[in-house]
Amino acid sequence: MSDRARKLLEEALSLSEGERADLAAELLASLPADPANDMGPEFAAELERRARSALASPDGGLPWESVRDELLAELRPQQS
Repeated sequence: MSDRARKLLEEALSLSEGERADLAAELLASLPADPANDMGPEFAAELERRARSALASPDGGLPWESVRDELLAELRPQQS
C-alpha cells in the first residue's frame, strides 16, 4: 500500500461506522466490472449487508488469529 493510500485509510478509519460503510460501498462500486467475476446486484447487496453488520457489532465473530490457526490445522497432514 502506498503512503498516500495509507494516509487515506487512516482518515477513513476515523469516520463513523455509517460513513465507512458508505465509503466502502462507493469504492467497490468504482472498480471496473470484470464480467468473469461480476456477481450482480444481489452480491453487492449481500456485501453491503455483511459490512454494515460487521460495523454494527465489531466485537462479534472470532479473532483472525483463531480462525487462521484453525484453518492451518485443517490444512496440515494428520499425524498418526
